[in-house]
Amino acid sequence: MPPLRTALLQSSGRPGAVAENLKVLDEAAARAAASGARLLVAPELFLTGYAIGDAVPELAEPADGPGARTVGEIAVRHGLAVLYGYPERDGERIFNASQLVGPDGASLANYRKTHLFGCFEQEWFTPGEQTVVQADLDGLRIGLLICYDVEFPENVRAHALAGTDLLLVPTAQMHPFQFVAESVIPVRAFESQMYVAYVNRTGPEGEFEFVGLSCLAGPDGTVRTRAGRGEELVIGEVDPEFLAASRAANPYLNDRRPGLYGFLA
Repeated sequence: MPPLRTALLQSSGRPGAVAENLKVLDEAAARAAASGARLLVAPELFLTGYAIGDAVPELAEPADGPGARTVGEIAVRHGLAVLYGYPERDGERIFNASQLVGPDGASLANYRKTHLFGCFEQEWFTPGEQTVVQADLDGLRIGLLICYDVEFPENVRAHALAGTDLLLVPTAQMHPFQFVAESVIPVRAFESQMYVAYVNRTGPEGEFEFVGLSCLAGPDGTVRTRAGRGEELVIGEVDPEFLAASRAANPYLNDRRPGLYGFLA
């Protein structure tokens, strides 16, 4: 299989302005497709913005809502898959969610954040209950987590055991926790033998200061592409052949002794 060329959109868009954020996504998809990318990944809650406070209930929409339909049109127009974050409404409950839309415009997977960070998220969102959500794209098994979820090694290891090749992590990583982007993400990729695409917001937004530093980390623990602190579109490749060779050479998953770890759960 050829490498999956993957574009990371580091942007906070226009908080509270869904139509403007969809325009930003459309423009990024055009640039990504022109570079040969087959996948575009946008940050956590990109559809609406993160620090939107009381607007969360107003802007939340179902997984098949108007935002999803427009993202589907963007995916079809540019011939690539798109992962975006949004507040998902399901009856009276609202989830911090991300959705992967295929190049044909159909939803491939929808994930609800399981570990909510801080008072803001805990006030407005219901935690999800499904740890491993996956989809297949161009011969690779794609997994989904959101921001704080990836900081729990159990979540990433669960994906590794379920066969995830590329873990997509839209995030809203804020100051002073930039060490997560700089150090934790490459370690997660190495210890669980997968690629991890970690895609952040950037700049000030409400009470938060997002640090950027989006990256694509490989199974050898090296960062294949890294954004700076500002708005940026960076491109990296997920190489199935390198992934297979790395898994063959690294014994972590084969050398596990699960019988020793049961008490941890």
